[in-house]
Amino acid sequence: MMDQFGREIRYLRVSVTDRCNLRCEYCMPEDGVPDKGHDSILSNEEITRIISAAAGYGISKVRLTGGEPLVRQGFVRLCGEIAAIPGIEELTLTTNGLLLPAMARDLKRAGVSRVNISLDTLQADKYRRITRGGSLEGALAGIEAARAAGLYPIKINAVLIRGFNDDELMDLARLSLEEDVHVRFIELMPIGEGCRFWPDGYLSAEDAIAMMPGLESLDASDGVAQSWRLPGAGGTVGFIKPVSHHFCGSCNRLRLTADGMLKPCLHSDSEIPVRGLQGEALKAAFEAAIKAKPAENREMSAVMPSRAGRPMNRIGG
Repeated sequence: MMDQFGREIRYLRVSVTDRCNLRCEYCMPEDGVPDKGHDSILSNEEITRIISAAAGYGISKVRLTGGEPLVRQGFVRLCGEIAAIPGIEELTLTTNGLLLPAMARDLKRAGVSRVNISLDTLQADKYRRITRGGSLEGALAGIEAARAAGLYPIKINAVLIRGFNDDELMDLARLSLEEDVHVRFIELMPIGEGCRFWPDGYLSAEDAIAMMPGLESLDASDGVAQSWRLPGAGGTVGFIKPVSHHFCGSCNRLRLTADGMLKPCLHSDSEIPVRGLQGEALKAAFEAAIKAKPAENREMSAVMPSRAGRPMNRIGG
């Protein structure tokens, strides 16, 4: 489907749970989220029905997110069902990686093509602090498991946080020296728990690039990421700038929350319910979501945070 600004909408990001096995300080409350029970989120059957309909409207790429998607019961089976939907050309997921050693090969067999793995630091004590108890060793084992299973190219998602990981940007970037690893630095957004870091913790992509001598601009982009490369590297280093440089003009996505709401835009509180809809009613909901996509977003800051209406763990990363 085409929106009113000429953008072809082909990408659906689907949150399958708002629960997670970590408590990252910029994403999840320290006490986690209330256990609302299975009935409060979409079932596997509902998710596959909605995605099947979306494929008929032109959606060809699906990314599964959370929360942490791998904690959802029956997740591998769900991946297989989605990958088998006619018209879905690519199925990917975003994960913290901790459960990949046990699940990576099954995910590959089910039809997942590649993964993005969240990794904000390479120092064990800092990883434990930012995730409130997570294991860096476990995350690195997840990266290796993804590589061994053929879930590549692997993309590493690192949130830029001034005063936390700005002293190890080059160390993170050097992960891209491996041919099948790309590193993506993402500006911290003032959404939910992330607002606690503003403004002192905000680090713009431009400031981060200035801290990384030797990066070579590729004068190209990979989706929403501006691409660079370290000399001799097999992978790339990308910068995603949702705060300093909106990429609304090329946005080709919708989001589906775990409780069955279509979000036309990450930073808008506009939501269209789709749970229980079928046929023409479901098509009308997708049309409404696409029509509601804005041309661009307003500026975000500490005093003007995102109007997302939900914290990130309830939207999907």
